[in-house]
Amino acid sequence: MTREKFQSIYQRAAERKGGAVALNAMLSVPSSKEELATTPDDRWLAAFTQKVFQSGMNWQVVRNKWPGFEEVFWGFDIEKMRLIPPDMWEEKAKNPEIIRHLGKVMTIPANADMIFRASKQAGSFGRFVADWPQNDVIGLWQYLKKNGARLGGNTGPYTLRLMGKDTFILSRDTEAYLRNTGIVDGGINTQRSLKAVQGAFDAWVEESGRPYCQVSQIIAFSTGDNRV
Repeated sequence: MTREKFQSIYQRAAERKGGAVALNAMLSVPSSKEELATTPDDRWLAAFTQKVFQSGMNWQVVRNKWPGFEEVFWGFDIEKMRLIPPDMWEEKAKNPEIIRHLGKVMTIPANADMIFRASKQAGSFGRFVADWPQNDVIGLWQYLKKNGARLGGNTGPYTLRLMGKDTFILSRDTEAYLRNTGIVDGGINTQRSLKAVQGAFDAWVEESGRPYCQVSQIIAFSTGDNRV
């Protein structure tokens, strides 16, 4: 099946959202490479942790509890997180100031280690993310899934977008569109499908001049329930 021209997708999304001005006001704006590179490592760990806890839960409940997380985990300082002994993690997981879930709490030291290793390689985790090639968004997702804890699925990608990295998201609506137009015809996480998805987004970005995150959102707004 022929890939749909992005202008057609955009026009459909604009019609559904009350016009181009209204649609454009809803779109994310990615951070610059320098903004990403200068984001402290502790903020990356905090963001990953928040998304891990929000997975399968009401997001607002986690947000309401978040000041307690920042206090209990000492602002997510990477060095401090790497020095906490196992028995102290179990105690922290029982603290009523946070959402008590040992499995999710234990992602904090694992992801602190991932951030630490990448920082040693690139100078900071933010620099590591900033320098990752835009035409290999899928590769960055896979890095987070392989080297981090509970960062597979959309948890890693949503965190990247939250932090300003330009990335598309395979939301339900976006995946449905990709299937309905024949870009994906098998498992969404197979190498074949992911390569096809990356290629399609690369082409739309080149055609439209828009960042990946906006292309992704516009596709979602053009169909379904607008899950972006």
